This record gives sequence, C-alpha cells and structure tokens, in this order.
Amino acid sequence: MRILVINGPNLNLLGKREPDIYGKRDYDALVGEISDYAAKRSVDAEIFQSNHEGEIIDRIQRFDGDGIVINPGAYTHYSVAIHDALKSVDVPAVEVHISNIYAREEFRHKSITAPACVGQISGLGWFGYFAAIDFLLSEVVPNA
Repeated sequence: MRILVINGPNLNLLGKREPDIYGKRDYDALVGEISDYAAKRSVDAEIFQSNHEGEIIDRIQRFDGDGIVINPGAYTHYSVAIHDALKSVDVPAVEVHISNIYAREEFRHKSITAPACVGQISGLGWFGYFAAIDFLLSEVVPNA
C-alpha cells in the first residue's frame, strides 16, 4: 500500500511554534515516527510538507497511490482549491489535526477540506497520523 502524508503551512516549525499546543518535538521527529509506523505495517509512506497551497495541490494531483493523510494546517479553514484537488482524485483521504481545532479559536471550527475526505481526526496529537494510516489500511486493504 502506498500513502501520501501531506503537511501544510507551519508544520515545519513543530517544536518551535506554540509548543504548548503542538508539543516540543520537531518536524523531523514527526516524519521519523510516521515513517517507522508505516514501515511496521508494510506501508510505503511518502511524507511531503509545503507552506505553499499550489505545491500541495500539485502533489495531490500527481499522486498515484492508495490513500492520503492530510494535515492542511491553516488551509483547512479556507482552501477551496485543496478541497477541489482532493475531490478531483480517486484516492481516499483522511484529514488530521494535531490539536483539537474545535477547542480553539472560532475561525478554526470550520473545515473547508474535511468534506472532501472520508474522515477527520482532530486533537489526538501525533497519534492522529497513525490512526489515519490504520483507517486507510482497514478501508483500502481490508484484513491488512
């Protein structure tokens, strides 16, 4: 199984940006943990991060695999373009957020991108990425 893990704007600043919300571990640690978790499940995970909406859209459109795990960051709340890109490919996607977006500022409560996904995981920290991988395994490759 091949999955694409997309991290949007500012996730490259994990460990530095609001550690009380996002934790003290850095982005490289997140990439390592996702890679290890996926490998233990025989999942080929490509991990991609960009602060640029167009690059994220281009990567979604080029992906030829089995599933997408996406943390759109701030684009969650206003990117119709990423929503449309997710809808334009025949690949199931799961939206993930490290923090609980519904327990934060009001503007974070609305996800534009979630309706283009099969589900959303919010507020479970890094575990959300693992849960999304497991969900895709159970849905895309049943009995995996």
